[in-house]
Order: sequence, then C-alpha cells, then structure tokens
Amino acid sequence: MSALIARQAQPTLAERLADLAVQALIDEADLSPKPGLVDRRGNGAHDDLHLGLMHASAHALWPAFKAMAEAAQEIGEVGQPLRETLGQLGRDGEADMLRVTGGVNTHRGAIWALGLLSAAAALEADAPDARGVAATAAALARLSDSAAPVTSDSHGARVCRTYGVLGAREQAQHGFPAVIEQGLPQLLVSRRGGAGEQNARLDALLAIMTELSDTCVLHRAGLDGLTRMQQGARAVLAAGGCASLAGRRQLRALEGEMLSLRASPGGAADLLAATLFLDRLAPAAPAPTGSY
Repeated sequence: MSALIARQAQPTLAERLADLAVQALIDEADLSPKPGLVDRRGNGAHDDLHLGLMHASAHALWPAFKAMAEAAQEIGEVGQPLRETLGQLGRDGEADMLRVTGGVNTHRGAIWALGLLSAAAALEADAPDARGVAATAAALARLSDSAAPVTSDSHGARVCRTYGVLGAREQAQHGFPAVIEQGLPQLLVSRRGGAGEQNARLDALLAIMTELSDTCVLHRAGLDGLTRMQQGARAVLAAGGCASLAGRRQLRALEGEMLSLRASPGGAADLLAATLFLDRLAPAAPAPTGSY
C-alpha cells in the first residue's frame, strides 16, 4: 500500500515544470543584493513592489505554467494550435497575477518567457538541453497569436519603437540570446571559479545586464540610464565579480546609479529567472549540494 501511495504522490511532468518555473521566480526575487531590483533588503527602485508581493505573484502563476506544459504534452508539436493555446493560458495567468497583486505588474514578462520555456521543455522532455529548449521556445514565439491584444501603447512597445531595440518578445523569438550567450555561461564560469551559488547567480544577472537593452531601464532612464547600467555591470565583472571585494565595491556603485535614476532592470531579472529555470532543467555544472 505504501508503494502505491508513493507512486500516486509522484508529480507529473507538467507539475515538475511548473515547480521549476515558480522556484526560478522565487530564487530571482530572493537573490540579494540586486541593483535597483526588489530583493531581501528592500524594494529597490520600486514604489509598488515588495518581496512578499513577488512571492505571492510567483505562486499564483503555478497553475498557468502547469497548464502550458500540459497543453504542449497534449498537442505534441510546435504549431499554431499550441501557440494560440499558450497565448490564452498566458493571458489567464496574467489575470490571476493581477488579482493577487491588486493590479500591479509583477511578472508579465516572466509569464511570457517561462511559459514558453515550460511548454518547450514539455515537448523536449526526452532529452532536455538548454539550447534545444530555447530553440523550441523560439519557434513557438515566432508564430502569431490571432487572439493577442494589440499592445502598441505598452511601455515596452513604445520603448522598442523609440529606441529600435529588441524587447521581451524578440528575445524569445531569437532563442533567448541573453540567457544562452550571457546568463548561463557566466553562471557556470562563476560556479567553477568557486564564487558560491548566490554570487554566481548575481554574476549571471550582471552578465545579462552588460548586453541587454533592458526596456524597463530605457522606459525610466533613457539611453543614458541604459549605458550606465551596462557599463556598471561590466565594471563589476571586470573587477572580479560579486565574490570579490573589488567587485562588491563596483556593485554598490552600480546600485547607487540605479537608485539615483529610479531605474530597475526588470527585463534582466526576468531573463535571470529563465536562466535559473534552464539551469535546473538541464544542469551542465550543478550547484554544490545545499547551495540553494
């Protein structure tokens, strides 16, 4: 009887993927100290966000991530039916998020990124590989969704038009280059260098920030703010990363810049969550036991 109960208690693939997605969001929120972002110390450059709200929002998205993975399993291939199903499930998840947060946008970008990756991981379940999962997510993202609302007046859309940069949609359509080319490689390099898990994750965030045209920062602080963010992130890594005293001094300077600009690299935070999701899904260099 106990063996039967144990078998029944095993989570499904969709449940495991939803767990990974929610845990990635919580790990990103908890990571400290992050320049300009909500973390365990405070609200960063935000007036309407706090850590408890980020946690509540992440947990509220679990059913949506599970449903997206289940849809991928049921439909079984990249195509218009799956893309449109994911779009509706994402909008449903966003509505759940807004109900929990009282209308505050905590994770809209993360729903897009982690929803696509959860569905892609379900399709690639036999041999999950970060690049392969990201490529499958990109194929889904490049398909149109006829039911998607027009968002030309959103902050992100306006920023993309004004500055000619790639937003969250384009990051996904290109296979999450900030994750595959910056976030994951830096996470692995810092781990192998003995930085410790929290410092390695901070270094991964900073690596993403060095190249990303973060629409959240552009919206609040323009091109000058984006340049200061990117240069500051490069300075931390050049000084030895967050595990070094020199790197920590540069990190404090970068945080001062972000707070003075009232700018928060929310796009980079979403992509760090995507990095952590893919890392847990198919770890190339696992974190040391107990480091989470």
